[in-house]
Amino acid sequence: MDAVQKGLQSQLKNIQAKTGQSLEQMYALARASGRTRHGEIRDLFKRELGLGHGDANTLTKFYLQQAGAAGASPAPAHDPLDELYAGSKAGLRPVHDRLMAAIQKFGPFEIAPKKAYLSLRRKKQFATLGPASKGRVEVGLNARGLPPNARLAEQPAGSICQYKVFVSGAQEVDKELIGWIRQAYDSAG
Repeated sequence: MDAVQKGLQSQLKNIQAKTGQSLEQMYALARASGRTRHGEIRDLFKRELGLGHGDANTLTKFYLQQAGAAGASPAPAHDPLDELYAGSKAGLRPVHDRLMAAIQKFGPFEIAPKKAYLSLRRKKQFATLGPASKGRVEVGLNARGLPPNARLAEQPAGSICQYKVFVSGAQEVDKELIGWIRQAYDSAG
């Protein structure tokens, strides 16, 4: 099981702990509602279970996959990284994997796949990770007060992250970068 799959399984366990319900109980809620569209089910989970958007979205994805396996509305199972690192971006996957291997050592967190990146969250988002232009992986960091550094690109107020770091190769995943990510992780709860 790769780091993303481990993160998603951890997120599902955390959702069960937050709600006090098993996956089957939450899936039964969705079945009983008669809803079949992703957005409708996600909103049901948010409203009825008090889940945040990321948790409700992940739970909906797994519910629809399970429903598909049982012969209901099929939803294809796939690794979100296969889409992020497809085609010309496939060569960046080892950089991503090296970053995730280091981040996994920090402790528990949620992974919320987005269209163009992964959102890494504790109580709040601490980092984003995904392919960028020019053959680089973009690491977004939510950490205040990082010391000025040529590698850190400070972002304007209101951006998704306060800093970005662009990583072209696995050799750039060093102690300095992991230290900045760790600082963001620690400040996120």
